[in-house]
Amino acid sequence: MKPAATEVSLRDWIAVGGGILGAFMAILDIQITNASLAEIGGAIGATPAEGSWLSTGYLMAEIIIIPLSGWLSRVFGLRRFLTVNSALFVVFSILCAMSTSLPEMILFRAGQGFTGGVLIPTAITIVRMRLPADKQPVGVALFGMVATFAPAIGPTAGGWLTENLSWHYIFYLNVVPGILAIALQLYALDPERMQLSDLKHGDWLGILAMAIGLSSLTFVLEEGQREEWFGSNLIVAGTIAAVLGIIVFLIAELTTDRPFINLRLFANPSVGGSGLLMAVFGATAFGSIYLIPAYLAQIQGYNAQQIGEVVMWSGIPQLFLLPLMPFLIRKFDPRLLVALGLLMFAASCFINVDMTPDTAMDQLIFPQLLRAAGQPLATIPLTQLSVVGLSRRDTADSAGITSVMRNLGASVGIAMLSTMVQMREQIHFSAIAETLTQNSLKAQDRLQALTGLFVGKGAPLDVAVQRALDVLAQQVRLNASVMAYADSFWILGVGILVSMLAVLLLRKPRPGAAVMADAH
Repeated sequence: MKPAATEVSLRDWIAVGGGILGAFMAILDIQITNASLAEIGGAIGATPAEGSWLSTGYLMAEIIIIPLSGWLSRVFGLRRFLTVNSALFVVFSILCAMSTSLPEMILFRAGQGFTGGVLIPTAITIVRMRLPADKQPVGVALFGMVATFAPAIGPTAGGWLTENLSWHYIFYLNVVPGILAIALQLYALDPERMQLSDLKHGDWLGILAMAIGLSSLTFVLEEGQREEWFGSNLIVAGTIAAVLGIIVFLIAELTTDRPFINLRLFANPSVGGSGLLMAVFGATAFGSIYLIPAYLAQIQGYNAQQIGEVVMWSGIPQLFLLPLMPFLIRKFDPRLLVALGLLMFAASCFINVDMTPDTAMDQLIFPQLLRAAGQPLATIPLTQLSVVGLSRRDTADSAGITSVMRNLGASVGIAMLSTMVQMREQIHFSAIAETLTQNSLKAQDRLQALTGLFVGKGAPLDVAVQRALDVLAQQVRLNASVMAYADSFWILGVGILVSMLAVLLLRKPRPGAAVMADAH
């Protein structure tokens, strides 16, 4: 572990770069297929519902391995464990591009998630290992920028590649940076002896329970809406498995002498508060990334590339904020930066509450920019606060905890919002329809105008009346859908404001207290 006053060598920065490049690939691949599911599904013969498993399979595998990464890196050695998983991630990416059937694609996407999940928490562990206290804000800023920038450009990159080249290049995109990441890791990380004896004493009950509980919970959250929730026996079974698995996992980790992940870290106010806020960030950030493309596709009829061009605006400001974040973290209380970032994010959501059927790219740019500026202000200091003063082992566990919380928050947020949009659309449709009664003069005038239009085009009167009713119903449905999306942004904004109470749990780091002496 680097002491606070040591100089940083080029090799140290290369180690950090190799870890963060790997994390960038893994986080990018969570979202990059979402804008191209129709094209991929058509190529491999999958329905839209089946195509959703491209994301679900990735997330289920990723959420299993993230909590295990700290323990497995100690068992196999960080350098060996990271480079092997980086290489396997590239291999699974190539296999995804070569897939010709849905089972193959799901299997290889799960392989991507299982290996990519290692790369995310390991990156922050390398930052804490290789950089002294005064340089860690730079490393944390780089990691935090990756965590917010990669999801923002994922749909953009995926949409552009699909429209201009082929969906296969979504996966081939990982080959060059993957090979570069492996080369950097092999050069800059020191070999470590394996501790295979730890496998004999592994917390296998906790590991098994965690794998069942968290993967089942992810499945329920990702597929519940498509399966009509508890009307499906599969969702009911998944819910039971999730509840039982998580209960056994919690009991095992809190009672065993050698837990594979130290859940007692939640008692640390900064770790617990950061985990809670990271879950909110996952729900709101990934939720907004879900809402904007869904709205543009459903209401405006945008294709994948057009959607990507809109979502792209949520990534651009982060490139300019990156050089400023280490300075801001040193000059200002990180808790204030977190609060400011959350306020900006909430404000961007409230701006979208005034959406109309005419809201399109031009009207979405400013809230996207505001949201993009708020994300790094909140998450980069939050990443630092979550690991401040921890040993190497606890740093790895804390990084795993916050990554899991972010992923679970994302799944919860997307599941909640997809259900919310559907429910609120039905409510608004019914409310608008009730106002369009036979006694509504505006409705009658509109129907007469539409009927006259269709009669003028040569349609018989009865056909013209039916077409006029259909058009009016479509307009009502359109307005109800827009109102439902506006309600969802309102829910996100309120949720962020309420979550800001958790900022009070965070502790301001003491100067020079970035790292404790390694206890292992």
